[in-house]
Amino acid sequence: MPVLEKEPPKGNVLPKVPIPDLQQTLSTYLRCVKHLVPEAQFLKTKAIVEKFGKPGGTGEVLQKKLLEKREKTANWVYDYWLEDMYLNNRLALAVNSSPALVFQKQSFRDREDSLRFAAHLIMGVMEYKAMLDERSLPPDYARGQQAGTELCMEQHYRLFTSYRRPGLKQDSLVTRSSTGANKKHDPGHIIVACKKQFFVLNLMEKSQQLSMRDVLIQLGRVSKLAENTEERLPPIGILTSDGRTEWAQARDILLKDPVNRESLELIEQCVCVVCLDEPTGVEPTDSNRALFMLHGGSEDKNGANRWYDKSMQFVVGADGVCGVVFEHSSFEGIVTVQCAEYLLKYMTASPSKLSRSSSVSDLPAPQRLGWRCSPQLQAMLASSAEHLNRLVRNLDMEVFTFRAYGKEFIKKQKMSPDAYIQVALQVAFYRCNGRAVSTYESASNRCFMAGRVDNIRSATLEALYFVKAMTDERVSTQDSEKMERLWKAIDAQTNYTKMAIMGMGIDNHLLGLREMAMELKIETPEMFSDKTYHLSNQFILSTSQVPTTLDMFCCYGPVVPNGYGTCYNPQAEHIVFCVSSFRECTATSSLVLMRALEQALLDMSDLCHKYNSAGQDQGAHKPTSAKK
Repeated sequence: MPVLEKEPPKGNVLPKVPIPDLQQTLSTYLRCVKHLVPEAQFLKTKAIVEKFGKPGGTGEVLQKKLLEKREKTANWVYDYWLEDMYLNNRLALAVNSSPALVFQKQSFRDREDSLRFAAHLIMGVMEYKAMLDERSLPPDYARGQQAGTELCMEQHYRLFTSYRRPGLKQDSLVTRSSTGANKKHDPGHIIVACKKQFFVLNLMEKSQQLSMRDVLIQLGRVSKLAENTEERLPPIGILTSDGRTEWAQARDILLKDPVNRESLELIEQCVCVVCLDEPTGVEPTDSNRALFMLHGGSEDKNGANRWYDKSMQFVVGADGVCGVVFEHSSFEGIVTVQCAEYLLKYMTASPSKLSRSSSVSDLPAPQRLGWRCSPQLQAMLASSAEHLNRLVRNLDMEVFTFRAYGKEFIKKQKMSPDAYIQVALQVAFYRCNGRAVSTYESASNRCFMAGRVDNIRSATLEALYFVKAMTDERVSTQDSEKMERLWKAIDAQTNYTKMAIMGMGIDNHLLGLREMAMELKIETPEMFSDKTYHLSNQFILSTSQVPTTLDMFCCYGPVVPNGYGTCYNPQAEHIVFCVSSFRECTATSSLVLMRALEQALLDMSDLCHKYNSAGQDQGAHKPTSAKK
C-alpha cells in the first residue's frame, strides 16, 4: 500500500468512491482469469460473462441500481466490503484475520523494566488518543502514484474506539464516538491482561490524569494481584481466540449473568488492551516473535492472555517480545504502523517521568474483572483451548531479511519496488508449484470518502510470460527478451495498481453487483456461481506491502488453508519478508517459498546487472511508471 507522509491540511471534502464501467470490469475480469483456468473452463466462463453483460441484461440492471446507491450513500461499497471481508467470516481472528506488528526485541533486565516500558507506552497512547479526540492529528497525504492526494482519516479515529462483537452468523463492528474537541478530556480506561486475568486500569482518578509513575504503580499492583492463585478466575480470554460462532455462543451464555455482563461491557468500552505476557520460553528469533505475537504460543503460555475483539492489543512480554495485535475490520495496517511509530518515538524522545503527581494519592487498586462460569462454559473453555492449540501447531512462519539489495537498487532500474517484489513473488510461487494462482495485494482507497481497500490482481498474464522465461529450462530465452518481459510485467502491475487505487479495480465492483442481486432478491447470476469466479476469489497468495520507518515488521496468516500470507517491508538496502502457511497442508511450506523468493530476487538482479553491463537498451521499452 502507498506510503504516507504529512503535509499542511487542505481541508478538502474527499470524493466518493467511483463505480467503474460495467463492460470495463467484465473485460478486465476475463483478462485476469484467462491464464489461471483450463481453456475449456475459460470459454464457458466467457460465455457466462458475456450473457451477464449483454445490453438489457442482468448486469446492466444491477449496475443501474449500484449507481443509484452511490448517489444516496457516502461510500456505496463500504458495508458490502466490510461484511464480506470480515464480519461474515466465521474463522478465528487469531492468525486468520488479525495481523501483528512485531517491535524490535527489548532488553529488559527484570519484570520492573517491562512494566516501565508498558507504563511509558500507555502514556504515549493517552497522548495519541487525545490528538485523535481533538482531531488535531495532521492529515495524511499519499506518496508514489497519487503523491499529494489527501487521504481519508476515518480509520485513525477508530483505533481506540472500536470493538468487534461476535455474532452467531455475522459479527458487528461497534464504534463509540470519541470525546471530541472543546470537551474536558477523559482518557477513559484500559484493560490490562496478566496471567490470563483481566484488570481495569482507570487513566483518570480524582479528575486528574494519571502520571507515568501512577501508571507504573498500578501495573505493579496488577502484576501482584495476578500472582494470587487463590483469586485466579477462569481464562475467559481464550474464548475470543475461537471461531466467531463458537465465541458468540459462549458470549450469549456469559451475558446471562450480571457479573459477566459488567465485565464484558468494561472490555468493550476500553481504550485498548495491554497484555503483560510471561516469557515465551523460546529463542526470540524474528520468526518466533512473529508466531507468539499472532497467537500467544498456545493456551498454557500467553494464548489466553488476549482479548481479540478489541481493536488494539499492545503486547509487552517479560522477555522483551513486544508488539501490537490489531483487529483488522476497523482499519488497515498502515494506520496501525503510524500509531505504533508515534508511540515508540514518543518513548524515545520523552524520558521516563516518575515524579509523583501531587494531586493523586492513594490510588484505588485496579479492579479485577469477575467471571462466573457454569459447567457448560467450562467445557467451552476447554474446547476453545484445544482449537487454539491446534492453530498454534498448524501455523508455519518464516521471517527473513533479504540483504543483497533493497528498494534503492530497484528504483535505479526505473522500476516500482512494489511491482518488482510482486513479480518476484510470482516467479517464486511458479518455481514451487508450476502454475500461477489468484493473488491478492491490498490497494488503499483512502483518497475517497470512507475508503478502505480494493484488490490488485498481481498474477497478470504479463507476469506469467516473464515467469516462464525465467523458469522454463527447455527454452533458451535471450536476456534482452527476459528484460522486455520484465518491464512489461512491471508495467502491467503498476497500471493495475493505479487503477485499483483510483477506485477502478474489479473486486469491489463485482462484489457490489453480487450483493445488489441479493438485495433485489434476484436469483444469483450464473457469473457468481461459476467455478472460475469461485477460484478467482481463492487467494492462495495473499500479499501486502507494509513499510515502516522504525525497526519493526508486520505479519499475518494465510487466508485459505492451502495458501500463503506474504507481508513485506522494503527498506533502502534490504527487504523484510514474513511468509506464513499451514503445516496441515502438504502442498505449502513457508521455508520452501522463502528460499524460492530469495532466489527469484537474486536472479532478477543478476538479469538487470547483465543487461545493464551489456548496454542492451537499444529499442527496448522502459516504463516511466511512478515509484510506489
